[in-house]
Amino acid sequence: MAVAQRSRAKRELLASVAPSEAQSVDTAKAPAKAPSKAGSAASPGAKAAKSVRNGPASKAVKAATKKASPKTAPRATQQTAKQPASTSSQAGRGGRAPEAGSAAQSQTDQQASAFGSGHAGNPFSAATQAWSSLLDGKATWPGVDPAKLREMAGAGHLGQLGQLGQLPEAWRPWLGAAANAQNGAAPEFIKGLEPVGQAVGALGQSLGSTLQSLAGLSIPPEQLQAIQQDYLQQAGQIWNQALQQPEAVKVSDKRFASPEWNQSPGSAFMASMYLLNARTLQRLADNLTGDDKARQRVRFAVQQWADAASPANFLAFNPEALSKAISTKGESLTQGLGHLLNDIRQGHMSQTDESVFEVGVNVATTEGSVVYENPYFQLIEYKPLTAQVHEVPFLFVPPCINKYYILDLQPENSLVRYLLSQGHRVFMVSWVNADDSLAKATWDDYVEHGVTRAIDVTREIAGVEQVNALGFCVGGTLLATALATLAAQGRKPVRSLTLLTAFLDFVNTGTMDVFVDEAMVRMREMTMGPDSPAGGGLLRGNELAATFSFLRANDLVWNYVIGNYLKGELPPAFDLLYWNSDSTNLPGPMYTWYLRNTYLENKLCKPGAVEVCGVPLDMRRLDMPTFIYGSREDHIVPWDSAYASTQVVSGPRTFVLGASGHIAGVINPPEKKKRSHWVSSARTLPATAQAWMETATEQPGSWWPVWSGWLAEQSGKMVPAPRQPGSRQHPVIEAAPGRYVKRKA
Repeated sequence: MAVAQRSRAKRELLASVAPSEAQSVDTAKAPAKAPSKAGSAASPGAKAAKSVRNGPASKAVKAATKKASPKTAPRATQQTAKQPASTSSQAGRGGRAPEAGSAAQSQTDQQASAFGSGHAGNPFSAATQAWSSLLDGKATWPGVDPAKLREMAGAGHLGQLGQLGQLPEAWRPWLGAAANAQNGAAPEFIKGLEPVGQAVGALGQSLGSTLQSLAGLSIPPEQLQAIQQDYLQQAGQIWNQALQQPEAVKVSDKRFASPEWNQSPGSAFMASMYLLNARTLQRLADNLTGDDKARQRVRFAVQQWADAASPANFLAFNPEALSKAISTKGESLTQGLGHLLNDIRQGHMSQTDESVFEVGVNVATTEGSVVYENPYFQLIEYKPLTAQVHEVPFLFVPPCINKYYILDLQPENSLVRYLLSQGHRVFMVSWVNADDSLAKATWDDYVEHGVTRAIDVTREIAGVEQVNALGFCVGGTLLATALATLAAQGRKPVRSLTLLTAFLDFVNTGTMDVFVDEAMVRMREMTMGPDSPAGGGLLRGNELAATFSFLRANDLVWNYVIGNYLKGELPPAFDLLYWNSDSTNLPGPMYTWYLRNTYLENKLCKPGAVEVCGVPLDMRRLDMPTFIYGSREDHIVPWDSAYASTQVVSGPRTFVLGASGHIAGVINPPEKKKRSHWVSSARTLPATAQAWMETATEQPGSWWPVWSGWLAEQSGKMVPAPRQPGSRQHPVIEAAPGRYVKRKA
């Protein structure tokens, strides 16, 4: 049984290094045959490696192995142990063998031999052999207890994985000694194990830390007792009411708003108990004490579970869906199954009737021309709507994680069209939907070949020294990074800066912080970062879309499960949700750099903490007039984080707060006369968002006119509008919206 347990533990650990080799671990112990005579032309490094394999220390280990197990030793090993010393001296011409007189060097040679130094051409095979030797006790690593490692793997004690974070430090001296022992000719797999060890260590340490922080959470006894008493009291009331006056049991949650829920006493009772259970679980999560991030993760997990467990999400418990199935004689179920199969084929859940919309036909219809393109973006120049325009042109930089036409959905809610009507000459960056050709593109590439190039081309076409620029969401982070980089180079091509729901200081990232830790970022770097096996990769758009949807699971996930699948209905046509489902891919290196330096380590707002395009980044160089907008109910960029940008830039600053969320708050045309916004008359902006709010007053309607008035002051005099788009150097390529925005993920 001990042998079986050891074998099982070995397979589990080997699978973490080289899954394809874990199944053949028991047959991978026989060494390869000796190289043929053709090997005499091998490189000096290979000869040095051969010297180590056949050197005195190596032969001592092999002889000891043979003596300990003469019956089971493979024939090839026995033959190798009998080779004359002259082989070592001949191979040693390409690299000096370690001296036999050094005990440390001898120990290193024994370890290198035991770990199978002949696997230099196949790191995964070598890593497999290394793990196998370690687990079998044939070799030792400083700070690593093989028995402890086998126990951890065999018993599945995930809480002990934090100890793996200590492994890289223990490996480093051994790896360094092995490299020195072979005078630079150490087997490549040994050198390659150190970054692998660092990655595994980081993952293990982060996971261990997370588990420890979760284990450290607790609820004060008095609060737990109060929650229990409240639960029992409310549950008793619902139960008694269901027995005595079943028709009086009512539920007010919008998920149970249809008459069928209240017409059926059983359904009403079930919904009432579900809501009570969900509230109680949320109270328990809210009253946890301990690590803040662990508490946030528990709250998020509880919310996700509560949303998913709603009886409305299950056909057997949803009286509305059952009633419709009966009234349609099963047709609603057939249609729902068809919708499910269609969503599986298209790779995402339908949130709107996508057949109604087409980019360039009934969304993104403002007239314009593509006047420049490179592998990263197309630049659109829109046709002016006024006879005269401001002399300073305006450039939009939208987020590269979405399509640009959120700013130009319909004529009545288009921010592009609104700006044109105010007498501005407008340009738009239309990011490409990344494919394999951009799989290795970096953040620096998007700054240099994207934002910076768009600014320069806009200036060239308009014949001006400066432009006004707006960055929305990640586009704002990219734009600010580009401008700070240009300022470090002595260039200031932007007269004024507008940031819409954008991060510069990532101190509070809201719900998104739940997903980001060292383990998550490290895993992304290992799979799609610049140091991944392929040197890059793509973050698929549907991954990001799903993440953002589950931030509001009831509205953007389960609502459509019920409507599309259980009731067989098509969702209504909604342009904003069509845009939301039109996802985009991102290059892995660019994405992983962004994750680490913003959400994880928050370096962009720290002067000199990171380099971009070869220069230290310092956001304090942004000394132009800056208009900053935040949305009060924004769950992606919390409004206090948007306000924090006022403390990062150094020029004249204006802050306005709008109602609603990340998108609906931004896209709020004045003609709709909806929502409201907050402004402050304070001469200087306070250090905190809460202090600013105390000085602010609420105004009805859209924030667009406030921004338009501010922008007019930065835009110079009026000049005749251009008759033709583009210029001689940058002629028209095609009509807007262009090809890039139509490319699907």
